[in-house]
Amino acid sequence: MRIETFASVAELPPGAQRLLAATDGPFAGRPWWDVVLSDAMPDGAEACFVTVRSGDDLLALVPMLRRRGRLDSLTTLYTCTYTPLLSVGLDRPARVAAMAAFARFCRGSGGGVSRLDALPEEWDGLPGLLEGARNAGLRVLQFEHFGNWYEAVRGLDWPAYLLGRPGALRETIRRRLRRAEKLPDARFALLTREEEMDAAAEAFEVVYRRSWKQPEPYPTFNVALMRAMAGAGTLRFGLWSIGGRPVAVQVWVVTAGRAIVLKLAHDEAFKGHSPGTVLTALMLRDLLDREHVTEIDFGRGDDAYKREWASRRRRRIGVLLVDPWRISGMAALLRHAAGRARLAMRLSHARD
Repeated sequence: MRIETFASVAELPPGAQRLLAATDGPFAGRPWWDVVLSDAMPDGAEACFVTVRSGDDLLALVPMLRRRGRLDSLTTLYTCTYTPLLSVGLDRPARVAAMAAFARFCRGSGGGVSRLDALPEEWDGLPGLLEGARNAGLRVLQFEHFGNWYEAVRGLDWPAYLLGRPGALRETIRRRLRRAEKLPDARFALLTREEEMDAAAEAFEVVYRRSWKQPEPYPTFNVALMRAMAGAGTLRFGLWSIGGRPVAVQVWVVTAGRAIVLKLAHDEAFKGHSPGTVLTALMLRDLLDREHVTEIDFGRGDDAYKREWASRRRRRIGVLLVDPWRISGMAALLRHAAGRARLAMRLSHARD
C-alpha cells in the first residue's frame, strides 16, 4: 500500500479525479470540495486529500483536514454526508486493507486522535473502515452526530405525498396556499441557471439578513455553493416574493433523483404569511410533479418541523480513530469511558 497526500483537488492525479467525477452526491464531487476549500476552511487549517494505492491501482481517496497537529475529516457545518471514496468493485478484504493503510497514516500524522463525522450509518464501507482501523492498532469510538429526516417518494405526486402527512400539516398547507394564491402581488420563482445567480444571491442575502438566523460563520459559503451547483446543473433555488420583495428563500440540490434542502430562511416581517410553509409546499410540489424525484431529504439535524414533512430518520455518526499509546489518545479513551459511565448513571436513576 502506498499513501500520497495532496493539498487541493486540482493537484489530484487522474485516477482520483475520475473517482470524484463518478460520485453522484453533492457532498463528494469537485464542485463541493472547491467551494469548501475557498469559502469554508477554518483559520490555520489546510486540506489533506489522502490517496491509497496498491501498486498502480487507486483504492481510496479520503478528504481530510489538518489543523493544530490533528488530522480530521474535511467536513463543515454544511456537510450532510461524508465518506471516504472507495474505487468501484473493491471486495471486502481490499476495502479493509485500504482503510487499514489510511488508519496507519492517521496514526502517524493525526496527533493521537482523528475524527471522521457525518458518516451515514448505512454506508456499506463503514464495516471495512472500522475493521481496517482496528487492524492498524487503533481503538475505534463511535458517537451520535446528527439525524437526517427524509421521505421516500418514488412514484408519488404532490396529492399522494400530502396524503401521508399529518392532518394538521395538510390543513395548514391548504389554508396557506389558498391565501398565498389570493395575494395579487405574490410570486414563486425557481432559479437554476448560472446567469440567474446574481439575482438569486441578492435575494438570498436580503432574506437572510432579515431572518431569525444567526450570522453565518463562513458568510460567503452559501452563495459560492449556489453558483457552483448551478454550474453543475443540480441547484434548485426557490424564491417567494410579495410585492417584488423577496420574503422566503430555499436552497435545494437534486442529484440522482434525490432532492436535498441545504438552507432556508424567511423574512420575519412577513411571518404572518407563513412564508416558510408556503415556499416548502411550492418547492415540493414542483419537485414531485415536474421532476418526479424519488427521495426528499431535509439535511442536517432534528428540527421539529422536519418530522411533519418527512417520516423517516437516518443516523449520521462520528468515529474517533484513537491511538491508545499516545497521551491525547489515552485522554480521549478516558473521556469516552467517563461519558458512558455518566450516561449509565442517568439511565439508572431514570429507571429508579
